[in-house]
Amino acid sequence: MIDHLPVLLIAVPIVGATLPLLVGLAADRTGWPLAALTLLVQAGLATWLGVAVATGGAVSYEVGGFAAPYGIELVVDGLSVAVVVLVAVVALGVLAYARRAGPHTDTFYSQYLLLVAGLSGMTVTGDVFNLYVFLEITGLAAYGLVATGDRPSAAVAALKYLLIGTVGASLYLFGAAYLLTATGTLNMAHLAELLGTEVAYDSTLVVTAFGLMVGGLAVKIALYPVHTWQPDAYSRAHDTVSVLISALVSTVAAYALARVLFSVFTVRFFEAVPAAQTALTVVAAVSIVAGSVLAVSQSEVQRMLAYSSVSQFGLVVGGFGVATPAAVIGGVVHLVGHAVMKGGLFGASGIVRRATGAARIEEYDGLAARAPVAAAAVAVLALAMVGVPPGVGFVGKWYIVLGALRAESWGLVAVLLASTVLTLAYFARLVERMYFTPPAGADEAHEPTVTDGGEASEASRPSSERASDGGADPVSLGMVALVVAAAVLAVALGPAVPAFEGAIEGAIQNLLNP
Repeated sequence: MIDHLPVLLIAVPIVGATLPLLVGLAADRTGWPLAALTLLVQAGLATWLGVAVATGGAVSYEVGGFAAPYGIELVVDGLSVAVVVLVAVVALGVLAYARRAGPHTDTFYSQYLLLVAGLSGMTVTGDVFNLYVFLEITGLAAYGLVATGDRPSAAVAALKYLLIGTVGASLYLFGAAYLLTATGTLNMAHLAELLGTEVAYDSTLVVTAFGLMVGGLAVKIALYPVHTWQPDAYSRAHDTVSVLISALVSTVAAYALARVLFSVFTVRFFEAVPAAQTALTVVAAVSIVAGSVLAVSQSEVQRMLAYSSVSQFGLVVGGFGVATPAAVIGGVVHLVGHAVMKGGLFGASGIVRRATGAARIEEYDGLAARAPVAAAAVAVLALAMVGVPPGVGFVGKWYIVLGALRAESWGLVAVLLASTVLTLAYFARLVERMYFTPPAGADEAHEPTVTDGGEASEASRPSSERASDGGADPVSLGMVALVVAAAVLAVALGPAVPAFEGAIEGAIQNLLNP
């Protein structure tokens, strides 16, 4: 039965995605309970698989009984099981947020489960073509979810996401085709065996495949300068969707990049083609700086959070680019921590907007008195993201910096240290306004601004105007519980990292010493 768990992690949400549509023909509003039941089962399976991998090692499954490398293989090791559990738990937690926040249509929950299936498939697949298939399933579901936003700008954001995301997926597919042409296989483990032995690492086909695949995944991760879909998608989508995709979509894409780097090309590729490693770390460093600068310049909280992700994922990719054990462990820790922290921040910002109408940074003045729980969650999550001990953000950055020091990557070390100051620059002003600035006397004193060239949105209108259109929306206990749990986890995961490190260290060593 254990061997079947990897495929069940994909099959359960796919089957579950059909249920709201079928049951919805007879009864309305059945999507949420059916999604909750499906995700409870999937979370149970993920936990079971996590225990099995921790005690018995990696688990593989050959789809249809056809042996790899010609058949489709699903593989779950110490690294991928951490991401599988993260996807299952976060998807289930966000569903509690969606119970009141909505949307409440059955089609929404079908897309929600389809997204979870795509993310789970990206995590456990053992070949590069099926990684593309699940990448597309994830993308199609995410485009549809972004379009469910109740503002017209959501449809524009979804179209932009669709166009740019399709370019990214196409680049990745071209890269996989180049690899197939060079080696005759698509299985990750088989590719790792053939590259460097049957086919030279520095052959034109292999180097081109590396560039295309990494470039395509960089679009999905939203690294600078191919990040332009992300701020609109995150800030224009429905609050539930913003929480879900900010926590998981780019996170799993970054995990997929790690798989391609270390399970397909391996660290020996970096030794044979050092320019590729240099290019990756340079792109990561530029993304760290550019994302932070753009975040500082924003007036809308959710756009600031979106640009913050551009910077934080640059940090993760920088850790993968260094490719030392400490740096890769740091990248994985920050990947998991970022999912918790950024999902919690988007959830808290959604609560604040529903409860008070505040969406711009200046409207957070005195928020600690108006929405104390949400303000406290934002403060804790922001400080953890900056890297204040003992938050998980500090531990992840510490490992990455340590790995970069050991690799003598001095330029990246300087950027990593500067990233903490840059992150503090945009989060400190939010905390300062919530706790130390009295509320503004009149919204009219603030001119709506969008500083990155995007269109002015609903959030650019003064909060008093938005409130007068319909007043505050209700906030449920489930919504508050999600952001409080995220804040607690952001602190608790930091001290827990040594245990987590022990669980994934073996998998990291296998990746870096194939």
